[in-house]
Amino acid sequence: MNMQAMLQQARRMQKDIETKKSEIEKETFEGTYEFVTVTLNGKKEMVKCKINKESLAKEDIEMLEDFILLAVKDALSKVDKEYNAKMGQYASALNGLI
Repeated sequence: MNMQAMLQQARRMQKDIETKKSEIEKETFEGTYEFVTVTLNGKKEMVKCKINKESLAKEDIEMLEDFILLAVKDALSKVDKEYNAKMGQYASALNGLI
């Protein structure tokens, strides 16, 4: 393969990566733990936190904080899973640079 063809292939790969990354960033991912549901976007930013208030007593605030943390971790793992599913094919080619 000549240098010109390699550069064209690299540009196509870069465009594909940017397209897939943009697709992921537009998606939302919900994480749930007990009566807490959080929603993250593909940039791993929390955009919503929903608490089922009927399940919460006032003395359960510390437990609620733990549930929020676990729900966020659940949503983050879903974002990571989507990145791996869509971007994994480029990981070996780019040696983990993405």
